[in-house]
Amino acid sequence: MPYQKDKQQAFQAAQQAVEQAKEAFSAIERHQPDEGTRMKQARQEIEEAELQIEKALTVSTEHQHEQLAHFQQTIDELKQQI
Repeated sequence: MPYQKDKQQAFQAAQQAVEQAKEAFSAIERHQPDEGTRMKQARQEIEEAELQIEKALTVSTEHQHEQLAHFQQTIDELKQQI
């Protein structure tokens, strides 16, 4: 049972990290004085999301693996826009 719990926790951490990266990206307001600060924050959140996805992939179920691949695609799209 602990192994199953670890899988779920790793998946949830990745999911939360992706949401935080999306929120940080959404907070960027172009041509505003704090644009650089918000951009840096978004990059940090994206890096954290990538780390959490990598960790979760090592213990994920097949179904979770598919969702994690989708999360990675979302992160890749955010990276291209920054």
